[in-house]
Amino acid sequence: MADNTQHSDEAVEAAVFRRLVAHLDEHVDVQNIDLMNLAGFCRNCLSKWYVAAAAEHGMEVDYEGARERVYGMPYADWKRLHQREASDEQRAEFERKRSG
Repeated sequence: MADNTQHSDEAVEAAVFRRLVAHLDEHVDVQNIDLMNLAGFCRNCLSKWYVAAAAEHGMEVDYEGARERVYGMPYADWKRLHQREASDEQRAEFERKRSG
């Protein structure tokens, strides 16, 4: 029974991850710096966590592959299509929170 529960938990967690990635994809107007300033993580953080989790499970996933999974396309394409230059206010907020 415990194996069944663990499998169910992992299935739910995987579904939540996919929903989070889909939600971020639906809101490409929300910049990574906005996410960092508000929540302390961004799409790049998710990519790094993906690489780390894969390694914990004996799988090798490179950072660019993880970013493509999270961004839904190569990062360079996403950046060209959706990333705006951070404002002075956004950068100041990021630095304040990072050093605080």
